[in-house]
Amino acid sequence: MSASGNKPSAPPAPDPDEPRVAYPYRPSPPDAPIAYTHTHTHSGSFGSGSPPQGYGYYQSPPTNAYSSFPPGTHPDVIRSFQMVDRNQNGYIEEKELQEALAWNYQRFSPSTLRLLIFLFRNPRESSSIIGPKEFADIWSCLGQWRAIFERFDRDRSGKIDAMELRDALYSLGYAVPPSVLQVLISRYDDGSRRPVELSFDSFIEGGMIVKGLTEKFKEKDTRYTGSATLTYETFMSMILPFLVAD
Repeated sequence: MSASGNKPSAPPAPDPDEPRVAYPYRPSPPDAPIAYTHTHTHSGSFGSGSPPQGYGYYQSPPTNAYSSFPPGTHPDVIRSFQMVDRNQNGYIEEKELQEALAWNYQRFSPSTLRLLIFLFRNPRESSSIIGPKEFADIWSCLGQWRAIFERFDRDRSGKIDAMELRDALYSLGYAVPPSVLQVLISRYDDGSRRPVELSFDSFIEGGMIVKGLTEKFKEKDTRYTGSATLTYETFMSMILPFLVAD
């Protein structure tokens, strides 16, 4: 198969009309900073951009629990973390992550939240908690992916169809084969026989599955050929965490 095929480690030649992107098997440029904003194209889909209600007045913790936020982290990102870290220990769990992200994004489903925690958590920490650095990484990633989602949600419906999903993933650097895309789309088929469309929540969940599994496979495909030899144990260890997270 030529390099224009659908092997994820041998992506198609770039379209001259599209901006250059970093494909999953090529070194990625440093992440561009995401400009924080309270305004959203889909005000009904992505949250109002106002702080969550019911948290009360926040007072700074007496300890240095939040010193591990990356330099330059926007104050609103820090504030959203602090507001839900009620015991002020510098870590948040799934429910608290949902509340923190709802400020600027939306209320993500439990399966999406578990995937985010699984992919971004510090492996040296508990599998169910997120610290300041990991939270900032999640926030930044969601900002990038939301910009892509809005770019391909051309009718501004708050949802994207299968072809828009394909193009969105491609622009993020994931040249997903049609057969794999069909399996991914079928996950969100409600049985109504209508064309499947993905909300931002579903886009993040599906995209994180693609991202996570691609990165795991990439570790084994050291020569960037689009193929790798795996033991049964390695294969199961790669796949099962994504099933458990669901």
